[in-house]
Amino acid sequence: MRNRPLTLLYVAADLIAAALAWTIFFLFRKAYLEPIKFGYKVPVEVDHKYWLGLALIPLFWAGMFLMAGGYSDVYRRFRTKELGQTLLISFIGSIIIFFALLLDDAVAGPSYYYRSFGALFLLNFSLFFLFRFLITSNTVRRVHDGRIGFNTLLIGGNERAIAIYQEIKGLHKSPGNRFVGFVNVNGGDQHLSELGVQRLGRWDELHTLIPKHNVEEAIIAVESSEHAHISRILNELDGTAVRIKIIPDMYDILAGSVKMTSIFGAPLIEVNPQIMPAWQFALKRAMDVGFSILAMVLLSPFLLIIAVAVKLGSPGPVFFRQERIGLGGKPFKIIKFRSMVCDAERNGPQLSSASDPRITGIGRFLRRGRLDELPQFWNVLIGEMSLVGPRPERQHFIDEILKVAPHYRHLHRVRPGITSWGQVKFGYAENVDQMVRRLKYDILYIENMSLAVDLKILAYTVIIMLKGDGK
Repeated sequence: MRNRPLTLLYVAADLIAAALAWTIFFLFRKAYLEPIKFGYKVPVEVDHKYWLGLALIPLFWAGMFLMAGGYSDVYRRFRTKELGQTLLISFIGSIIIFFALLLDDAVAGPSYYYRSFGALFLLNFSLFFLFRFLITSNTVRRVHDGRIGFNTLLIGGNERAIAIYQEIKGLHKSPGNRFVGFVNVNGGDQHLSELGVQRLGRWDELHTLIPKHNVEEAIIAVESSEHAHISRILNELDGTAVRIKIIPDMYDILAGSVKMTSIFGAPLIEVNPQIMPAWQFALKRAMDVGFSILAMVLLSPFLLIIAVAVKLGSPGPVFFRQERIGLGGKPFKIIKFRSMVCDAERNGPQLSSASDPRITGIGRFLRRGRLDELPQFWNVLIGEMSLVGPRPERQHFIDEILKVAPHYRHLHRVRPGITSWGQVKFGYAENVDQMVRRLKYDILYIENMSLAVDLKILAYTVIIMLKGDGK
C-alpha cells in the first residue's frame, strides 16, 4: 500500500514533536515555575517522572491523531485542514494532560496554572503543526507538479466529459488526476476517444474495470437531470473504495452542493467522502464496547432468567444463531434468544408476522420488549455489530430486495446494529415490501450519521422496550 511510508512519516513526526514538547515543557517547569514557587534556583534533574512521560505521552498524542483521522488519506491532506485539526487536537489533548498530570503541580499561585497550560498547549501545537505543515506542503507540491497522481476514470464521454477533462488537464497546478480512460453510459457518448482518451468499456462493467486499472477516483460526467443514470452508477460504484465526484450544473453551485478545498481545482461535487468524522467513529466504537460490557455485566441475572424461561418454554436450544450480512458484505453469525420453535424454517427462509404460529409463548413476550435481541451485545463487543446501525439481513432476502432497490448495498458501508432508525419506525419487517420501506430510513441514517442521532435512536428504543411496543 503506497500510503504506508507517508503515514509512518506522519506518525514518526508526531512522536518526535510530542517528545520535544514534553522535554521543553519539563525544562520550563524546572527553570521557570518551580524557582518562583520555592524562591531559589531549582537544579534540573531528570527523574523517573520525566522518563515515564517521555515513554507514554507521545503514544497518547499519536492515539489522539489516530482518533481524529490524522493518519487517513495522507496524500490528499491540505494545509488549512492541517491547521484546524492540529489546533483542535492540541487543545483537547493539552486539557487532558493538564488535568491528569499537572493539576497537582507546586506553583506560586493560581495564575501560574494558566501559564503552565498555555506553555503546554503552545509547545505541542507549534511543534505538531510545524512538522505536519512541512510534510503536507511537500506532498501538496508533489501532487501539483504531477509527481503524485491518482488513477482517474471518467464515466461518460459526452461534451461535459470533454470539458472537464480539458479543464483539469489545462490547470496550472495539477489536482493529481491521472486519467486512465473512460466508460460510456450510452452508445453515443464516446467523444472523448477523439482526444486520445482510451475507452475501457461500459458503466455496468465498473466493478471489474476499477481493480483492473487501479482506479482511485471516478468523475461522473452525465447530466445532473439524469437522476436514474446517476443513481445506477452510484450503486455500481458502491463498495469499491473509489472517491466519487460529479460535474455540477449551475443549480448545484447555487444550491451550495459544490464544496471547494483547493482554489486551483476544478469545481466538482464529491459524493459523501466521509460518513462521519474519524473521531466520532472511534468514539462510537468505544461507546459500543463500553456499553456492551456494562450491559452484559449488569443484566447477567436477567439474561439468566430469560435463558431458563426459553429452555423451559419449548424444546430446543436457548440461543438462536443465524448467518447475516454485515460490514463490507461479510457474513457473520447473529445471536439471539430463540423465540420460535425448532426447525421453524424447514421449508426455506421466511419472515415472521405478528400472528406467526411458529413463535413460542415466551418468544412472543420477548419480541414485544425486543428482549430476544439482548445477546447481540456479544456481536457488538467482538466488532461484528454496533449498538445503532441498519438491521442485518440474510443473503436470501438481500437478493430479493436488490431486485427492486439496488441501493440496498449502501447499508453495507457501516456495521449493522442491534437497533436502527428503520427498526424504531417499523419494527420487524413481515415482507420484502416492508423491508424496502424500512430501507429509506436506514439510508437516511447513514447520510445523517452522528453520535447525536445514535443517542436519539437508543433513547426511543429504550422507550419501546419499556412500553412493550416491539412488533
